[in-house]
Amino acid sequence: MRLQKYMAKCGVASRRKSEEMIVQGLVRVNGNLITELGTTIDPLRDIVKVNDKIINLESDKIYIILNKPIGYVTTLKDEKDRKTVIDLIEGVRERIYPIGRLDIDTTGLLLLTNDGDITNKITHPSNKVIKRYIAIVEGIPNKSELERFRRGIYIDDRKTSQAQINIVKRYVDDSILDIKIYEGRNRQVKKMCEAINHPVKKLKRVSIGEIELGGLNVGEWRYLDDNEINYLKNL
Repeated sequence: MRLQKYMAKCGVASRRKSEEMIVQGLVRVNGNLITELGTTIDPLRDIVKVNDKIINLESDKIYIILNKPIGYVTTLKDEKDRKTVIDLIEGVRERIYPIGRLDIDTTGLLLLTNDGDITNKITHPSNKVIKRYIAIVEGIPNKSELERFRRGIYIDDRKTSQAQINIVKRYVDDSILDIKIYEGRNRQVKKMCEAINHPVKKLKRVSIGEIELGGLNVGEWRYLDDNEINYLKNL
């Protein structure tokens, strides 16, 4: 098994994050420092350490949905000692990590798990899992701006994939938008709105695929039910 896949299955982090940890020199196999990707291991025989701690396959898979509040970062630890979303999850013995991320000032649906396969299914662009957001933006986008957003916009020297955007409500100085994307690029929704000259004032994610935030209060979390878990496994 590839080392980064094994790390993800152990609940260390997503495959992409695990790859970063390997390159950063945080992983050893049988005492040997591994910094190159592509290393394969035998889960039954090899001893893998991350940050000098032995990791093992998690027997119990955990799937959690959280309504993330403002002021929390979606990392396991923060170098600036800010509050993390893990601080909100109490009573869970297994080591879990967030699937994807939300900015510190963005609220809404965040999934956490120790299942690397599920993480890969949700985050890989080829699966086209729709993420839906409700955004309050400055001003009211006109027809040409909305069409530009839908066709895809160049941000960070790369064009985004086609997206969906509709105006939910118009006010004098701002508007509420319903936005759907399936990519997960850094600050993508905010950058796309800025590109059409309507900066985001507030942003909330309300669904990932068929998983919906529903009536979960800000700061609260729950375990996914069987139907939700089966949906994710069948992506």
